[in-house]
Amino acid sequence: MRFLIIPLIVALLSGCAQNPVTGSNDFVMMSEKQEVAIGRQNDEQIKKQYKVYGSRALQDYVNAVGQKIAKQSHRPGLQYHFTVLDTPDINAFALPGGYIYITRGIMAYLNSEAELAAVLGHEIGHVTARHGVRQQSAAQAANIGMTIASIFVPGINTMGGSNLTNLIGGALLSGYGRDHELEADKLGAEYLARTAYDPQAIITVIGVLKNQELQDAILAKQEGREPRRYHGVFASHPDNDTRLKQAVAESDRLASAVHFTGRREFLAATEGLVFNENSDQGVVRYNAFYHGELGIALQFPKTWQIHNLPTSLIAVSPNGDVKMQMKLDETPKGTPEEYTRRMTSYSAQITNTYINGLPAALFEQPDAAGGVVFHDKQAFVLQAKGKDTTLLAAHRDEVISTVKSFHAITSTERQFLNPLTLHVITAKKGDSYAELAQDSPLGQSAENYLRLINANFPDGEPVAGQQIKLVR
Repeated sequence: MRFLIIPLIVALLSGCAQNPVTGSNDFVMMSEKQEVAIGRQNDEQIKKQYKVYGSRALQDYVNAVGQKIAKQSHRPGLQYHFTVLDTPDINAFALPGGYIYITRGIMAYLNSEAELAAVLGHEIGHVTARHGVRQQSAAQAANIGMTIASIFVPGINTMGGSNLTNLIGGALLSGYGRDHELEADKLGAEYLARTAYDPQAIITVIGVLKNQELQDAILAKQEGREPRRYHGVFASHPDNDTRLKQAVAESDRLASAVHFTGRREFLAATEGLVFNENSDQGVVRYNAFYHGELGIALQFPKTWQIHNLPTSLIAVSPNGDVKMQMKLDETPKGTPEEYTRRMTSYSAQITNTYINGLPAALFEQPDAAGGVVFHDKQAFVLQAKGKDTTLLAAHRDEVISTVKSFHAITSTERQFLNPLTLHVITAKKGDSYAELAQDSPLGQSAENYLRLINANFPDGEPVAGQQIKLVR
């Protein structure tokens, strides 16, 4: 058994290769050919999990920007692949071997080609520094280390020994986090400078995404979920990261006297970009909810916040005092009245009725109010609860009115299932985001969204002659 030690140690000691960025030896356990093969294999999985965004023109534009930066990187001979994914998630990431992805979600919040280049440059930095390869090699080494340790240390594979093994693996894997993100930012800034983009665009992108994070934190609190986090520059830096600012300043010395921003080019390329959700989970338009596959529609109060989540629909009153939720039961038993009786308290007042031709039941009790509507052999359960009974009572009429608005979607309403898209206009004198938000289908969050996508959050206003993005 102990003869296994020599080949295992040899495997550990031989796993070194020159880092393309630093020139020093890094601990890696795969060749570049293997790295590319891993990227190619996982690329197939990524494209199965996420749809590739359907605009060939946008894919070509992003690829052109990415290839331009990649040529100035430390691995210009590597074949790079850039893909825009059709998801509202705010993200960008890289696989080993030059496979780089950016979502349409993050692109909606960018405002220039330089900012796009900053995101892509950061991900190219991960590839050139072989962060993914080094991380995987460290994990493999941890497994080899576990085998060696199990030979030398009796009981290492027991529960107590397993904790020791985790410490060995953890020691090898420590440092794979913010340091790698900072290195990717430094490299990205350098590549931007070499390509005549302003390296300061990295700082701009961090500000834009942190503002989006603030907005999402507000929405997350209303929806009762954890705020979303962007994995890269978004998550890894505080607002005043002196190391990052120093790295950007150093790269600025490499830059040409004239920086290319490419705002007009970027806005033209993203004209018509799909914004937020697609219609497969239903859409919210002007505080009404429409779902094509389920064939339903209903209207919420104009001043309420609507949150369309994968498993439920939530509406929150203006002050957050009352929360109304709609859930679906695909196999309801009994009549609407019987169904409602089972889910409410003994003292609930239940009214058997029809709502827009659909069998239904309304209910009221001190701590909850709402209704159940049967449609297409499914039960749609709408229930509102307040922070206390007095606050619920103050909104009871709005809750019941919402339930009574439930109906089968009409052919006219199906037009709202078309996705919302970005469109560029030229601001006129006196334009304000509050005024522009009044005609927006984004509901109560429209004003904040318009400021965010135009880099004017939290209180900026459009300037006459400025090109700004609207959502229609």
